[in-house]
Amino acid sequence: MKITHEDAAQFIRANTEIASPSLLPELKLHLASEITPIWQATEIVLAAAGVDPPFWAFAWAGGQALARHVLDRPATVEGRNVLDFGAGSGLLAIAAARAGAARVRAAEIDPIACAAIALNAALNQVDIEILAEDVIDGELGLDLVLVGDMCYERGLAERLLRWLRAAAARGVTVLLGDPGRSYRPTEGLVEVARHLVPTSLELEDRTERDGIVWRVVG
Repeated sequence: MKITHEDAAQFIRANTEIASPSLLPELKLHLASEITPIWQATEIVLAAAGVDPPFWAFAWAGGQALARHVLDRPATVEGRNVLDFGAGSGLLAIAAARAGAARVRAAEIDPIACAAIALNAALNQVDIEILAEDVIDGELGLDLVLVGDMCYERGLAERLLRWLRAAAARGVTVLLGDPGRSYRPTEGLVEVARHLVPTSLELEDRTERDGIVWRVVG
C-alpha cells in the first residue's frame, strides 16, 4: 500500500504535538511527546507500507546543535544554496531559511518525513524545496550541505561521508552535527562549535549530550 501525502499528513497530526526543540525556542515542529505510542503507530503503518521508523518526529541532539549554530551565525548560510541532507523533520532546512539562505532544499527518502517537512515549513513560514530521493553521489550545485545525526548506521555513514568529502574537495562547505554517534569518522573533521543539548532517556542514554558541529574536510 502506498502512503499518500495526505495520509502522511493526517498521521503526523494525529501522533504529534506542536512544540519547540529544547535548544531552539524560536522554531516550532510537529514532535512526538512520548516515543512508544508513535513507534507503535508507525509499526502498524510499516506492516502495510514499509515505512521507516519515525526518526522525523524527534529533534535529535546533533541536528539541534547545528540548527542553533546556523541561527546564531546567519552568515553561515546567508545568500547560499543550501541542502539539508537526511532532513527528517526539516529542522536544519528551516533554520537555514530563517537565517537567510537564498535557496533551501531538504533531501529525504521517507514519505512521512517529507510530509512532516512540508507541515513544519508551513508552521515556520519558510519555503523549502523537498527532494524525495536519494541524492548521494548527485551533483546539486550546492554551496553548503547541512547534515544532522546521520552517523548511526555504518553503511550509510561510510557512503555519505565519501560523498560529503568529495563535495568539500570541490569547495562546498559541509557541516555535520553529531553528538558522538557510533559511526562518526575519527578524522577529516574540524570542530566548529558545540552545544549542550537536553535529551530524553527515552531517546538517549543520558539527559544531556554534547552536540558538536563539525566541518568536513575534503
